[in-house]
Amino acid sequence: MIKELHLRILPEEAINEHTLRQAVCRETGDAAERIRAVRVLKRSTDARQRVIRIHVDLRVFIDEEPDSDEYRAIASYGDVSERKAAVVVGAGPCGLFAALRLIELGLRPVVLERGKDVHERKKDIARISREHVVDPESNYAFGEGGAGAFSDGKLYTRSRKRGSVERILRIFHQHGADASILSDARPHIGTDKLPRIIENMRRRITASGGEVHFRTCVEKLIVRNGEATGVETREGQVFTGPVILATGHSARDVYQWFERQQIPVEQKGIAVGVRLEHPQTLINRIRYRRPEGRGDSLPAAEYRFSAQVDGRGVYSFCMCPGGFVVPAASAPEQVVVNGMSPSARNSRWANAGMVVEIRPEDMSTGRLEAFAFAGFPFDRGSPLALMYFQEQLERVCRLNGGMRQTAPAQRMTDFMNRQNTSTLPLSSYTPGLVSSPLHLWMPPFIADRLREGFRHFNSVSRGFLSREAVMIGVETRTSSPVRILRNPDTMQHVTLRGLFPCGEGAGYAGGIVSSAIDGECCAERVSEYMR
Repeated sequence: MIKELHLRILPEEAINEHTLRQAVCRETGDAAERIRAVRVLKRSTDARQRVIRIHVDLRVFIDEEPDSDEYRAIASYGDVSERKAAVVVGAGPCGLFAALRLIELGLRPVVLERGKDVHERKKDIARISREHVVDPESNYAFGEGGAGAFSDGKLYTRSRKRGSVERILRIFHQHGADASILSDARPHIGTDKLPRIIENMRRRITASGGEVHFRTCVEKLIVRNGEATGVETREGQVFTGPVILATGHSARDVYQWFERQQIPVEQKGIAVGVRLEHPQTLINRIRYRRPEGRGDSLPAAEYRFSAQVDGRGVYSFCMCPGGFVVPAASAPEQVVVNGMSPSARNSRWANAGMVVEIRPEDMSTGRLEAFAFAGFPFDRGSPLALMYFQEQLERVCRLNGGMRQTAPAQRMTDFMNRQNTSTLPLSSYTPGLVSSPLHLWMPPFIADRLREGFRHFNSVSRGFLSREAVMIGVETRTSSPVRILRNPDTMQHVTLRGLFPCGEGAGYAGGIVSSAIDGECCAERVSEYMR
């Protein structure tokens, strides 16, 4: 017999299968020896009340064994070596899932990635911290796995409009992710484990007859009679077929050659701000409202905050419990920060982006363009105007961070009081921090809103506004500043048949799972197009 139960239990009762079995016996009245297995279907932590509870949906096997094929593969991949080719530009989550779906549909993906494979990419990322050297083709943004490969591996999303989140999680599991991602309310793979899974996906593509080319930067679309028929690379190589463009939110050169070729794009709202880092023990005490914090039975505490300040959203973004702040610049003249967590989420720090919403109409006020230095290409009428603003803020950040990959930083309380910081706390940011008056050089429409947002967040979580918290500049890569226009039904570009703009870089996704869903949807439209 199989029973499905929902239990609301104490954290220590949910700590492992043995304690779960005891809770099941109490709930059902069955003897322990009759329960052969317990499977967690969904699990979440409810810390809203003083007594913390764990909500678990369980499948309980009574007097029978579970199916040994319970987690069987959801997708099958045949040999497509002799099939028609489709070009996939970019090997981030969008491009990889597009390529895998093309194989399922009987097409041969040719994946072109400007950066290096995930193993070689690790070495270049290490050089950023060790030598302050940023390789513009191999960094936290570019390379196999895209921005998500070394940026935490969170797999939760609010996007369920175009595809199945469960299917994406099952494919991750099929390629080596732990089964816990299928049950956790906020699934997470971890930066330490995700590269191996990405390599498994690439091997699946090539074993099925697809191609993956690294250090292959696409610089031109081949267009004939209003149709994209392929691409040309920096080295002059030509690859033919319909084009899935999955280049990610940091490929600014792609937006620039779209503008030069007069291919329609439009401005899209962004959010910019800082990384805010607290001691994880402080966040545990605040969120769990217990002096001992998480104890032995609770995960590292998370938070999610949002507020409206003067008509614009101020909110936390990509919260990383037990994580690290990392250097995420994609060019030497920038300083950009992001966050990540290993699978165990066991570092001594918690961090999150704290960002302010900026809309395209804000360009008309003159406040954004006034921030640009003289001579910087800041045409507010350009569809790339917000991208230029984003880039300029990253340049200013580098100037204030010591002209290296050291990042400008300020204690949270000093920022609130508009005071300089004399000493900084220890930080997870390995290139190093430089004390800097963020309250002076950040644009006021960002700094003032952050200040009001922090007051609100502290009112709902007392102690959040802390001298032990440090603001690290700048967080700018929350999403693409540009949307590449496409037909919502065919997912092709509005003026170019055969071009399928896709994922975060095209302005249609915001994270690993939503990008993967968009990649699969584009692959399906390519299949229809080729028929």
